Amino acid sequence: MKIFFFFLFSFFFSLSSQAQCAMCRAALESEDGAVKAEAVNDGIVYLMAIPYILVGVLGYVIYKMRYGKKK
Repeated sequence: MKIFFFFLFSFFFSLSSQAQCAMCRAALESEDGAVKAEAVNDGIVYLMAIPYILVGVLGYVIYKMRYGKKK
């Protein structure tokens, strides 16, 4: 029950942060283009999503190998 309240509390009272590495920030501040900033943010999301996808596929393969052959 404590875990449920922890996740509920974390969901409703999360802190918003906007962070970038120093090189990304310098590149975005030197240019006056919103397109470049959007491209950098899309790249960050892309780089963040790939490990989660790989772990999910690996988990699915392990699950199928372990439990898929029992029929």
